[in-house]
Amino acid sequence: MKIITGALLGLLVASTLTLAADGVATNAAAVTGEKKLPKLFDLGATKCIPCKKMAPILEELKKEYAGKLEVEFIDVWQNPDAGNKYGIRLIPTQIFYDAAGKELFRHEGFFGKEDILAKWKELGVKLADVK
Repeated sequence: MKIITGALLGLLVASTLTLAADGVATNAAAVTGEKKLPKLFDLGATKCIPCKKMAPILEELKKEYAGKLEVEFIDVWQNPDAGNKYGIRLIPTQIFYDAAGKELFRHEGFFGKEDILAKWKELGVKLADVK
Protein backbone atom coordinates (compact mmCIF):
# COMPACT_ATOMS: atom_id res chain seq x y z
CA MET A 1 0.00 0.00 0.00
CA LYS A 2 2.86 2.39 0.83
CA ILE A 3 4.47 1.73 -2.55
CA ILE A 4 1.24 2.52 -4.42
CA THR A 5 0.62 5.65 -2.34
CA GLY A 6 4.21 6.79 -2.85
CA ALA A 7 3.99 6.17 -6.60
CA LEU A 8 0.74 8.13 -6.86
CA LEU A 9 2.21 10.99 -4.85
CA GLY A 10 5.24 10.98 -7.14
CA LEU A 11 3.03 11.18 -10.22
CA LEU A 12 1.05 14.02 -8.70
CA VAL A 13 4.18 16.01 -7.86
CA ALA A 14 5.68 15.30 -11.29
CA SER A 15 2.52 16.48 -13.02
CA THR A 16 2.41 19.78 -11.13
CA LEU A 17 6.10 20.57 -11.10
CA THR A 18 8.49 21.07 -13.95
CA LEU A 19 12.24 21.50 -13.97
CA ALA A 20 13.32 24.99 -15.05
CA ALA A 21 16.48 25.53 -17.11
CA ASP A 22 18.54 26.28 -14.00
CA GLY A 23 17.48 22.96 -12.41
CA VAL A 24 15.04 24.47 -9.90
CA ALA A 25 11.66 22.78 -9.64
CA THR A 26 8.85 25.27 -10.17
CA ASN A 27 5.11 25.24 -10.64
CA ALA A 28 4.22 24.37 -14.27
CA ALA A 29 1.65 27.18 -14.52
CA ALA A 30 4.26 29.73 -13.47
CA VAL A 31 6.75 28.46 -16.07
CA THR A 32 4.26 28.35 -18.95
CA GLY A 33 2.59 31.61 -17.97
CA GLU A 34 -0.78 29.90 -17.59
CA LYS A 35 -3.29 31.93 -15.66
CA LYS A 36 -6.10 30.61 -13.56
CA LEU A 37 -9.47 31.56 -14.94
CA PRO A 38 -13.05 31.38 -13.74
CA LYS A 39 -14.59 28.13 -14.96
CA LEU A 40 -18.04 27.07 -16.08
CA PHE A 41 -18.70 23.33 -16.00
CA ASP A 42 -21.78 22.06 -17.77
CA LEU A 43 -22.62 18.50 -16.83
CA GLY A 44 -25.17 16.88 -19.08
CA ALA A 45 -25.46 14.41 -21.94
CA THR A 46 -25.24 14.74 -25.70
CA LYS A 47 -28.66 13.10 -26.13
CA CYS A 48 -30.59 15.10 -23.52
CA ILE A 49 -32.78 17.76 -25.19
CA PRO A 50 -32.06 20.68 -22.79
CA CYS A 51 -28.38 19.70 -22.93
CA LYS A 52 -28.46 19.88 -26.73
CA LYS A 53 -29.87 23.40 -26.43
CA MET A 54 -26.96 24.32 -24.13
CA ALA A 55 -24.29 23.10 -26.58
CA PRO A 56 -24.25 26.13 -28.94
CA ILE A 57 -24.35 28.50 -25.94
CA LEU A 58 -21.32 26.81 -24.41
CA GLU A 59 -19.46 26.98 -27.74
CA GLU A 60 -20.24 30.70 -28.06
CA LEU A 61 -19.02 31.38 -24.53
CA LYS A 62 -15.89 29.32 -25.15
CA LYS A 63 -15.05 31.36 -28.27
CA GLU A 64 -16.15 34.81 -27.08
CA TYR A 65 -14.43 34.58 -23.71
CA ALA A 66 -11.33 32.58 -24.69
CA GLY A 67 -8.51 33.50 -22.32
CA LYS A 68 -11.04 34.93 -19.83
CA LEU A 69 -13.25 31.96 -19.00
CA GLU A 70 -12.82 28.21 -19.18
CA VAL A 71 -15.90 26.37 -20.38
CA GLU A 72 -16.08 22.60 -20.11
CA PHE A 73 -18.82 20.11 -20.96
CA ILE A 74 -18.86 16.71 -19.29
CA ASP A 75 -21.21 13.98 -20.55
CA VAL A 76 -22.37 12.20 -17.40
CA TRP A 77 -24.00 9.39 -19.37
CA GLN A 78 -20.63 8.53 -20.89
CA ASN A 79 -18.78 9.35 -17.66
CA PRO A 80 -21.08 8.43 -14.74
CA ASP A 81 -18.27 8.90 -12.20
CA ALA A 82 -18.29 12.63 -13.00
CA GLY A 83 -21.96 12.83 -12.08
CA ASN A 84 -21.19 11.27 -8.72
CA LYS A 85 -18.06 13.38 -8.20
CA TYR A 86 -19.97 16.62 -8.71
CA GLY A 87 -23.15 15.50 -6.93
CA ILE A 88 -25.34 15.88 -10.01
CA ARG A 89 -29.05 15.32 -9.42
CA LEU A 90 -30.42 16.67 -12.70
CA ILE A 91 -28.99 17.42 -16.13
CA PRO A 92 -27.93 19.78 -17.40
CA THR A 93 -26.23 21.27 -14.34
CA GLN A 94 -23.94 24.28 -14.63
CA ILE A 95 -21.32 24.85 -11.94
CA PHE A 96 -19.60 28.23 -11.67
CA TYR A 97 -16.09 28.32 -10.17
CA ASP A 98 -13.90 31.31 -9.38
CA ALA A 99 -10.30 31.45 -10.60
CA ALA A 100 -9.14 29.76 -7.37
CA GLY A 101 -11.44 26.79 -8.02
CA LYS A 102 -14.05 27.62 -5.38
CA GLU A 103 -17.62 26.76 -6.33
CA LEU A 104 -19.67 29.95 -6.44
CA PHE A 105 -23.02 28.78 -7.77
CA ARG A 106 -24.78 25.89 -9.44
CA HIS A 107 -27.87 25.81 -11.61
CA GLU A 108 -29.96 22.84 -12.71
CA GLY A 109 -31.69 22.84 -16.08
CA PHE A 110 -31.34 24.94 -19.20
CA PHE A 111 -29.53 28.25 -18.62
CA GLY A 112 -29.47 30.84 -21.42
CA LYS A 113 -26.37 32.77 -22.43
CA GLU A 114 -27.59 36.12 -21.11
CA ASP A 115 -28.57 34.44 -17.83
CA ILE A 116 -25.10 32.89 -17.53
CA LEU A 117 -23.40 36.23 -18.18
CA ALA A 118 -25.72 37.98 -15.71
CA LYS A 119 -24.90 35.34 -13.08
CA TRP A 120 -21.14 35.89 -13.54
CA LYS A 121 -21.73 39.63 -13.10
CA GLU A 122 -23.89 39.02 -10.00
CA LEU A 123 -21.10 36.82 -8.58
CA GLY A 124 -18.67 39.71 -9.04
CA VAL A 125 -16.75 38.19 -11.94
CA LYS A 126 -16.30 40.75 -14.69
CA LEU A 127 -15.35 38.66 -17.69
CA ALA A 128 -14.36 41.70 -19.72
CA ASP A 129 -11.84 42.61 -16.98
CA VAL A 130 -10.28 39.16 -16.45
CA LYS A 131 -6.60 39.38 -17.37
